[in-house]
Amino acid sequence: MNTKYIFVTGGVVSSLGKGIISASIGKLLLARGYKVTIQKFDPYINIDPGTLNPYEHGECYVTVDGMETDLDLGHYERFTGIHTTRNNSITTGRIYKTVIDRERHGDYLGKTIQVVPHITDEIKRRMLREGLDEGLDFVITEVGGTIGDIESAPFMEAIRQLRWQLGRDAVCVHLTYVPYLKAADELKTKPTQHSVKELQGMGIQPDILVLRTERHLSDSIRLKVASFCNVDLECVVQSEDMPSIYEVPVSMQKQGLDAAIMRKIGIPVGETPAMQSWHDFLEKQRNAKREVHIGLVGKYDLQDAYKSIRESLNLAGIYNDVKAKIHFVNSEEITAENVASKLEGMAGIVICPGFGSRGIEGKIIAAEYGRTNDIPTFGICLGMQMMVIEFARNVLDYKDANSAEMDDKTPHNVIDIMEEQKNITQMGGTMRLGAYDCELVKGSRTFEAYGEKSLISERHRHRYEFNNAYKDEYESNGMKCVGINPASNLVEIVEIPEKKWYIGTQFHPEYSSTVLHPHPLFMSFIKVCSE
Repeated sequence: MNTKYIFVTGGVVSSLGKGIISASIGKLLLARGYKVTIQKFDPYINIDPGTLNPYEHGECYVTVDGMETDLDLGHYERFTGIHTTRNNSITTGRIYKTVIDRERHGDYLGKTIQVVPHITDEIKRRMLREGLDEGLDFVITEVGGTIGDIESAPFMEAIRQLRWQLGRDAVCVHLTYVPYLKAADELKTKPTQHSVKELQGMGIQPDILVLRTERHLSDSIRLKVASFCNVDLECVVQSEDMPSIYEVPVSMQKQGLDAAIMRKIGIPVGETPAMQSWHDFLEKQRNAKREVHIGLVGKYDLQDAYKSIRESLNLAGIYNDVKAKIHFVNSEEITAENVASKLEGMAGIVICPGFGSRGIEGKIIAAEYGRTNDIPTFGICLGMQMMVIEFARNVLDYKDANSAEMDDKTPHNVIDIMEEQKNITQMGGTMRLGAYDCELVKGSRTFEAYGEKSLISERHRHRYEFNNAYKDEYESNGMKCVGINPASNLVEIVEIPEKKWYIGTQFHPEYSSTVLHPHPLFMSFIKVCSE
């Protein structure tokens, strides 16, 4: 069949969960046996979110081919198991850069370059994934922001044009908010009506409405919305607050969201897929009663800043039949005097990634506390580097050891800049990014965690590396380099075998953890913590 296109837009307010709904639609269509991809169009002018502070946009997710992307791509991959690429994450900045580069090259032959048609044509080309894919049954496109935002107007115009060009091969799913007013004890549909009216004013009639709500909506409310918004009643579904985001696909399936999409497109609905492995996972989640407390040591007091790490810990907990209770511990507030009280009751410690010098001394103190008290400790990227620095200062007795990122004058730069990074002047998109191979040392704890695989591939996002000049000294004093990149000889993993679980990875294992395939390192870490 022809490729079908599903456009997911949002109204009323941001942060309603368009990414979760898009991922859920993808999961339901995959369960029906279709070949699916999901992509995100963000209206900001940055080329990518790689240079954004996490407080601006949450975590930066990295694809296997090294694209720094929006955190929603993490939801897409965790729900569906699809490997996204740089073609699944597009920003206004990338669109404009492409058009401007073509203009400078002379491709437009003297034409006046305008938002319509040049910018919208480039948006449409990327939405259709021209020249990229063959054999896709569905392309799900989520547009960031909210209807009415100035910056999202070109994307809406592109969708309007595509709806006419594609006919029944395209549907629009619009996510809105139905607030509850406590004083009036009423749910209000007026914001949804206004949002749909604004969308209609742009020439787009939504086919399906997903109503985000904190309270269950009666059929009469759904009927009212359907009547006022020109949408079939069966195409008005609600997205209530759920105990877990992983319940959302099941809720959407029960309400017939995937069936409604298929009817709109003109595909026979057929039988509802069982999704047995997903239901088995949810059953394990409901049955997990015992809590395991994990201290998340970082400098960003924002849930979305470490989204993939949090989800990876949660998933690993569920598969170990426990609830991972995550406690954020601000590394800027950790001192040698209060570290014991800050980490009291923690069964495990995760030392988070990041950039810059803010909060690193607290991470180093936390690493020392985990090592000396034999508390399972997991360092990720910068977290691993802090474990290496701590070991140099307190075991190798290099009191001034540091990373060249924090102190380029340090005489013991146990973490140093990569040679190919030294002359780079542009910040964006120039780090070591994407998946690289890593050879594991047989017999190591990491080797066992990976199911005794000798060669793995994991995703990176960093500039600085373990300094191999100190490698022998580390190994002879108890910190082993158990993961090495075979092409560059760079150290990817360190561990202290005599400890219960003390492992640092230069890569980001959290990017590879999915609902049905939790990452082996997180599984191993939580298993030891729960013991």
